Amino acid sequence: MEGRRVVVSALQFACTDDVSTNVNTAERLVRAAHGKGANIILIQELFEGYYFCQAQREGFFQRAKPYKGHPTILRMQKLAKELGVVIPVSFFEEANNAHYNSIAIIDADGADLGLYRKSHIPDGPGYQEKFYFNPGDTGFKVFHTKFAKIGVAICWDQWFPEAARAMVLQGAEILFYPTAIGSEPQDTGLDSRDHWKRVMQGHAGANLVPLVASNRVGKEIIETEHGKSEITFYGNSFIAGPTGEIIETADDKEEAVLVTHFDLDVIKSKRHSWGVFRDRRPDLYKVLLTLDGSNPQL
Repeated sequence: MEGRRVVVSALQFACTDDVSTNVNTAERLVRAAHGKGANIILIQELFEGYYFCQAQREGFFQRAKPYKGHPTILRMQKLAKELGVVIPVSFFEEANNAHYNSIAIIDADGADLGLYRKSHIPDGPGYQEKFYFNPGDTGFKVFHTKFAKIGVAICWDQWFPEAARAMVLQGAEILFYPTAIGSEPQDTGLDSRDHWKRVMQGHAGANLVPLVASNRVGKEIIETEHGKSEITFYGNSFIAGPTGEIIETADDKEEAVLVTHFDLDVIKSKRHSWGVFRDRRPDLYKVLLTLDGSNPQL
């Protein structure tokens, strides 16, 4: 007997630095994914423009907009309702004097189910997000959409197994990670793409849930205070199954619309029978509440 079938999609495209062009591209690819039967469609991180965090420039704060009334979110709400699909929408949020790397979850009827703000904020050459973003204050959340209970985290969050486990503990049936990652300006020999994929495959396998990752492609050059900075984003968007196996993957250059389906009831039975949630020992994990492993009773 067939259970709850859900079709998920990861989109991948090169961004320009024009909001209208990028949002048009996102809509075109959402429609293409819907045409392939997708129910939940993931667009990449901060898709409205270039990944501006290569530089520390105060003028880039003008790219932020408040959550309520955000024009791209409103447009995606209309699109989601028209097509009957779920769309997580990444954006640069202004909240009074705070700023967040945020994502709004739009349900299949166009309803806004709420907001997640990126928890882990990176700071390194080419990825200077701490200049722009406050650490997220929403905590890890699960959103009850028409098709599945989903956990959504953002880019650097994907390197932390605690985030994935927290979402699945709360009932997430699928994990979604919109991303902007590519070359390292300070080290042209460093290529993290395989490491990036394996870490998330581990989250899927450890929690026995499917996982969807969407990344951008293309070369982006940003003028910084020290001259030009360049990142070539390596794409490789993918969909992993509940044992961590890669089911669909994109390349490092081309636009892509990845689509696959899962039976959530079959996966639920496998997750429960495997025993990793039955045999957890939260009483022994207090050390995870520390930064250096000491004083775990605090």
